[in-house]
Amino acid sequence: MAKQTHPPQDENPKTAPDPGSNTIKDPDDWTTGDERMTGAQASYLKTLSEEAGEEFNPDLTKAEASKRIDAMQEKTGRGR
Repeated sequence: MAKQTHPPQDENPKTAPDPGSNTIKDPDDWTTGDERMTGAQASYLKTLSEEAGEEFNPDLTKAEASKRIDAMQEKTGRGR
């Protein structure tokens, strides 16, 4: 049996500045992206919409909500 190796303590993927490409995925590629947005997404998006003075759409999908959140964060300066 091959010896199992573990990464050194200083290579923790949770604290690495660039944890790898598998942690960031385009919402268009999400397998559940066409499902209704989550409660957390709806709550945050409502807050961002109010701050930006834009209308909140409660009927977005998970993927649409993610993209909208990104756009609203850019507009409001939140999430940086």
